[in-house]
Amino acid sequence: MFFHVQKLINEIIPDEPDPAAANALQEGLGGQFGEMRTMMQYLFQSFNFRGKAKPYLDLIQGIGVEEISHVELIATTINHLLDGSPRYQAKGGYFDTSTQSMPGKDGSTPLRIALNQGNIHHFLVGAQSAMPVDAVGNPWSGSYVYNSGNLTLDLIYNLMLEATGRLQKCRLYEMTDNKTARSTISYLIVRDHAHENAYAKALETLGVNWGKVLPIPNFDATRFPEVKKLMVDGSEMAKIFHGASPSRSGELVTTPKPPDGVPFVPEPERPEEFSPGLTPEIMQLVEQAARMQ
Repeated sequence: MFFHVQKLINEIIPDEPDPAAANALQEGLGGQFGEMRTMMQYLFQSFNFRGKAKPYLDLIQGIGVEEISHVELIATTINHLLDGSPRYQAKGGYFDTSTQSMPGKDGSTPLRIALNQGNIHHFLVGAQSAMPVDAVGNPWSGSYVYNSGNLTLDLIYNLMLEATGRLQKCRLYEMTDNKTARSTISYLIVRDHAHENAYAKALETLGVNWGKVLPIPNFDATRFPEVKKLMVDGSEMAKIFHGASPSRSGELVTTPKPPDGVPFVPEPERPEEFSPGLTPEIMQLVEQAARMQ
């Protein structure tokens, strides 16, 4: 069973909207090496796990469950980067929409930014929100998921997936200085590194000697200021996930409790997107129900 706590696993730092950065982050969400891939790959490997090697099952399943929260985090970050961006023109500049009480009033074009920024589907198909696609709009595919049933081979693929994800997120970090984007990118760089070490350590117990191969990319990510601040489950995985880090970055440990998380706040209404599109009467009922909770 999975239990959902309505908190985000890491804080998203507020900054101005940036639809181009949002579209770049789509690769980290729905791309071939993105968070949807890691989540689905590890969960299917755990659902289909055979044999009695439970420490390895706990490791794969534990990381897979964490990846669910990463999908939530990166999708929410994309939403923050998109929300309100039709009013956004440049740093410090917004349209004045105070006179527009209704979408498209007097023939206005509040969504014209969609024609030349990021991914038009963020505005045309979604309501300034994340989508299960990559940065060029290709839909996420279940064919990305690798689950051979061979434990060693699956762990090798998982390590490759984490290393490629970390490589791409390091590149994403260098594409934008938006604080909202970087707060999530930096967190995921750190967690991808941890997962890379976890799978590498598991493979060491199966006879692999990494030498100086890891981490991938092989550089000290603490040169990124946001990463430096972040630079770690209780189950049988501790039997394999302990000792010296395969990437020569200290000791590996497990912790008995999940992170505290940070409050989750739903995105505001977007009348220009007709989202959520509720009548005033229904909206009143929704607000009354929320107050009761």
